[in-house]
Amino acid sequence: MSVDLSFFRSETSQRLCAEGRVEGRVEDIQVILDERGIEVPDHVRARITDGTDLETPQTWLRRSVTATTVGDLFTDTSD
Repeated sequence: MSVDLSFFRSETSQRLCAEGRVEGRVEDIQVILDERGIEVPDHVRARITDGTDLETPQTWLRRSVTATTVGDLFTDTSD
């Protein structure tokens, strides 16, 4: 008996996987900021959760580890 695995290689499958990764990163950002005691206003929380690409939440996740304010997520301070 063979199993059709074509769905897992499909564009739909890839899109769903990417959406799941974005959602996971967004949740991680929120947990980190909450645990660090950084206040996140509703309009900023909406900005974080409305992202659709994978790269931006990844950048914000890295920045959330060292951020002292929520604004640090959106500003490159690596200089």
